[in-house]
Formats: sequence, C-alpha cells, structure tokens
Amino acid sequence: MIKYICICQKLPHPKIVVTFERQKKTDLDKEFIDPFIINALKEDVGDGDHTSLATIPAGTKGKAKLIVKDHGILAGMELAAEIFYVIDPELRLNIFLKDGMEIRPQDIAFEVAGSVHSILKAERLVLNCMQRMSGIATQTDRVVDLLKGTNTQVLDTRKTTPGIRYLEKWAVRIGGGVNHRFGLYDMILIKDNHVDYSGGIRQAIENTHQYINSQNKKLAVEIEVRNLDELEEVLQTGGVDRILLDNFNFSDLKQAVNIIEGRYITEASGGITVDNVREYANCGVDYISIGALTHSVKCLDLSLKAIKA
Repeated sequence: MIKYICICQKLPHPKIVVTFERQKKTDLDKEFIDPFIINALKEDVGDGDHTSLATIPAGTKGKAKLIVKDHGILAGMELAAEIFYVIDPELRLNIFLKDGMEIRPQDIAFEVAGSVHSILKAERLVLNCMQRMSGIATQTDRVVDLLKGTNTQVLDTRKTTPGIRYLEKWAVRIGGGVNHRFGLYDMILIKDNHVDYSGGIRQAIENTHQYINSQNKKLAVEIEVRNLDELEEVLQTGGVDRILLDNFNFSDLKQAVNIIEGRYITEASGGITVDNVREYANCGVDYISIGALTHSVKCLDLSLKAIKA
C-alpha cells in the first residue's frame, strides 16, 4: 500500500480522497456510466432496501472497507467511486489502490464513510462491477505477460455481457489489452457469413465500398479468411485494412503472414488460449483476438466489510 497521501483538488467529487496521484486521463464516460448506475439500482433496490431500513435506525453513520481475497489486477475502482457518489454525494471515500495495480489477499482497496444506508445500498453494485472487471483485467494481464518479447497485442471481441460491454472492454484496457471494435457500428468486419450471403469475397468487398461511398462513412474494413485460398483472393481484390486469419494452424498462419508481407494488419483468432497464445504470437501476427477475456472469466473475490466502531 502506498504510504503517502495526495489530495487532488481537481477531482470531480471533493468527498473523494486518494492515496495515489490521480491519472490525468480517465476512461469514465459519464454519459454511459451514470444511466447504467441508475438502471442497476432500479433493478436491485426497487422501492427500498427494506432490510437495512428495518434493522438500522435512520441517520446511522459508519465505515466500511473493501477487502481483497484473491491475487490479480484491480479494476473498477474509478467506477466504484462514481457509484458511491451517485448514491450519496455525502459519502467520503478514501482510495488506497488504483485500477491496474496488482493485488493480493488482505489488501484494502478503499474505505468509505457516511450513511450506513447509502453504503449498504451501494455494496452489491460496487462488488458485482469490481469483481467482474478485476477478473477480466487479471485474465488480460496474464495474456499480455505471455506476449512479452513479441510484437503481438491481444484484442477483445464482442463476446461480452449484454448491457455492460463498456465496463468489460474498459477492464480489458486496464489489464493491458487493446479494444477491438466496440459494436457493429464503428468498424466493418466481413466474416464468413457475410462472404457466403453476399456471393463471395470479391463481391463482399465491392459491396462494402459501394456502401461506404454511398453513405459517406469513414470505417476501417477487416475481412476474415478461413484458408490460404481465401487469403489469396483477398490479396488479389484489395480494398481492406486488416485481415483476420481464423482457425489457421501454426504452419499456415506463418505462411499467411509471410505472404501478406506487412501490406495489411494481421489478426489471428479461433481456439486461442493462454496455453497456446505465445505460439500464435510467434507466427508474427499483429493482433490476437480472444473472446475468453470477457465471455468466460472468473471474477475476483472481493468483500465489503463494516468497520466496527
């Protein structure tokens, strides 16, 4: 735990005190985050936290601390601060660990003080978000570590939990990974079904450029190929920015990278795990996309416990 305290006057919420020098750049998009928090609270709290209201007198003040019970990478701290503020601007938050820091059991990430009813209302939402985001950041960090010494970066995918894709992709960045497209709207990715439905690779690419021109869009174009023959057809057609080499074996992947010769950005996907990711990277691709970063991750164990007076 960092021993010095830096109280940053430019923090958005003056009740928050941090024990680290706050990064100037933030990933928190309030246009998404605040509606998410409000909707999540509607789902969880409804017309009131009746257990807390029934057992604890109104106006009771108290403190709680977030205790780490797992090894990994912390993520969601900045989000937690926003959750507490949206629920109760009078809560005081003392943050000891920041997003991206390595954590281990018995670490204390933060302490929160103020209305006990407000703390308990925030508890489950804070834990659900931080546990999942920390699990994703931890898994991503593991892959990034395995790729050290190569020129390959790890990408996430759209295989995310509906409604919280923003949070999951945020966690990937905290873990050192790179975001692929956020959705269907910010990049064109021509996959096997698009190719088959449009009548072939050349037709799919030509249709794409007709659409981009007619709609006056500025979108990067990526196309998925399933074998070396399809790769050759893409190279003959041109008109793309990135080539996705899907489910290639190591021999064909190396050959494909050599054929492309740096003319296009290369990405590998399909069946890539922590056990073989280094071997895929050694084939020379620019990116490796792994859906498991977000779709089947183990949440980290975190707990919010009352600090008894």
